[in-house]
Amino acid sequence: MCIRDRASWKGDLAAQFREDYTELADAGIGSEFDGYGKLRLEAEVLALIGSDGFEDELRAGDKGEVILDVTPFYAESGGQVGDTGDLTWEGGHAYVLDTQKPLDGLIVHRVDVTEGRLLKGAGVTATVAERKRMDTQRNHTATHLLHAALHQVLGPGAQQAGSLVEPDRLRFDFSWDGPVNFDQLQEVERIVNSEIVANRELGKELMSQDKARELGAMALFGEKYGDTVRVVTVGDGEFSRELCGGCHVERTGDIGLCTVTGERGVAAGVRRLEAVTGRGAVELLQENARLSNSLAGRYQTSFEQLPELLEKRDENLAELENEVITLKHKLASGDAGVEEIREEVEGV
Repeated sequence: MCIRDRASWKGDLAAQFREDYTELADAGIGSEFDGYGKLRLEAEVLALIGSDGFEDELRAGDKGEVILDVTPFYAESGGQVGDTGDLTWEGGHAYVLDTQKPLDGLIVHRVDVTEGRLLKGAGVTATVAERKRMDTQRNHTATHLLHAALHQVLGPGAQQAGSLVEPDRLRFDFSWDGPVNFDQLQEVERIVNSEIVANRELGKELMSQDKARELGAMALFGEKYGDTVRVVTVGDGEFSRELCGGCHVERTGDIGLCTVTGERGVAAGVRRLEAVTGRGAVELLQENARLSNSLAGRYQTSFEQLPELLEKRDENLAELENEVITLKHKLASGDAGVEEIREEVEGV
């Protein structure tokens, strides 16, 4: 599902908020997420929703929404995008294009049925797209590491103001009054990758909100949390401890590598960091290496000597521009003849 389609579906979910989904909730129909350590589960179809509302079946070629009793698919929340994957049953298949949670306790799978008939009450095998989930988990854990590193470099005033965690990138918004300079960004990146190399284990524990706050767990300002919260800890918690219901790696080393790709302001007092991890970081480094190699080849020098060579070329160009300006002045004032100026130009 493209971003535009996903946004459209979210709008449809909002439009149906007081109709189909509240009707399901009132009937006691709900979904259980059981996908932190699992990517495949056997589940029962509790409800189907098509273009005209509740359906008893969806056929090949139909798109609709599926509610399962239990699911390994993570519904978009906390900045992390919804999972995609497959539903399979005897004689049938459907792609899961996105997963959303329009109401607490109700997880909705947007599907495209490609084969067979998907019936209400049927048993299905729900399988999350592994590569996308693993990449997303790397980026989600990296946002926690970035948050902690920003605290070390800028101070506790750099508080999280939002995030987006996708399989191919992450962005992290934080409160700060001015740009983060290049040296500070490099230090943030160094700290994050030091934690990755340390390969620290991540802890995920449910506890009371009061206990989590006593332990110093950071929470997203303005976010609503229940009495019981999930706390994600890096190592012994000295580096990072946050309230988070999202999906994460088992150890920081699973991230592989984190590279900051940009920093900019997005609102008054809010900055945004963008980064890539894992395969995305390796691909970026390789692309940068290709560009560096191309530039060095063009100027017939090594990459290390390229800055000095370009600096000298800039100096020579500035001298030539000054000489051209001087010659133009001479020509305009008549202080020198055309032949004399031609000789000077040929000598440049």
